[in-house]
Amino acid sequence: MTDRPVTTAVLLVGGFGTRLRPLTLATPKQMLPVAGPSMLERVLAHLADHGVTRAVLALGYKADGFTEAYPDGTCAGVELVYAVEPEPLDTAGAIRFAALEAGVDETFLALNADVLNDLDVTEMIEFHRSSGAEGTIHLTPVDDPSRYGVVPIDADGRVEAFIEKPPRDEAPTNWINGGTYVLEPSVLDRIEPGRKVSIEREVFPAMVADRTLFALQRDGRWVDAGTPATYLEVSLAYLDGSIGTDPAVADDAEVDPSASVVDSWVGAGARVEAHVTLDRALILPGARVGSGATVRNSIVGPRAHIGVGAQLDSLTVVGDDVVIDAEAVLSEARVPAEAE
Repeated sequence: MTDRPVTTAVLLVGGFGTRLRPLTLATPKQMLPVAGPSMLERVLAHLADHGVTRAVLALGYKADGFTEAYPDGTCAGVELVYAVEPEPLDTAGAIRFAALEAGVDETFLALNADVLNDLDVTEMIEFHRSSGAEGTIHLTPVDDPSRYGVVPIDADGRVEAFIEKPPRDEAPTNWINGGTYVLEPSVLDRIEPGRKVSIEREVFPAMVADRTLFALQRDGRWVDAGTPATYLEVSLAYLDGSIGTDPAVADDAEVDPSASVVDSWVGAGARVEAHVTLDRALILPGARVGSGATVRNSIVGPRAHIGVGAQLDSLTVVGDDVVIDAEAVLSEARVPAEAE
């Protein structure tokens, strides 16, 4: 272990984005816009603020979506290295494959690239080094830990157990794995090549047994943007001042003066016609919302067309290029339905 700056991050971006379908049927999850910039760009901009200059993308599903989006090999000022898995290798397998492809041989960051947070990554690296840890994970508190990896620690921050997705009433703590890790290259040697290996279910428990895994508890902004509800939440947070004050309407979008746009985002090239009501809505680039329609607490995908007088609410998600009939009423719907 050295004191050299940590400048490389391995980002897990190869998942299928199942929870966000139909938006991810054609687009990788991390390439979806978050009030303008892609989710990936938001994550990398934050890492760049903490000294990251190179990001290794562990790619799988729709890898071309990333390589075509950044033809100059940079995003948010960070150099991109592409590592395309020949087959899905799970979290640890993907980290190992990508790190070795990029020649990583020093302390590095690894993270789930569908999490948007305000973690002080510099502080986390300093804690990792002062602890003499082989690996350090960020912990964040949640109300219901049953969907996550629960991580009790001792007074020094050493991880005592790593319990993946326990029943809510059996969880020993509500501090969960936040999906950002500082790792030494030796962790790669713990990952068996050529098969699927979970870092949460195999590698971390082995490190706990060897007393080499530490954790930093920090209660800051943390959003897993992998569901329609959280994707909507974090996108709007960039508009209302809780994260930023980005424009609610893209420069080249068209919004009729009679439309009501409240707590919503209208993407590039989108068109919102007369007397439309948008309330906590995401209108993705190129979409069209016909006159008199209402989109409330819902997401309209790229180039989709919402017919005149249609009503969408309760986290309805409309996929790319879909046409919704005039006067249609949709609630809690996914269109196309087979995308659920």
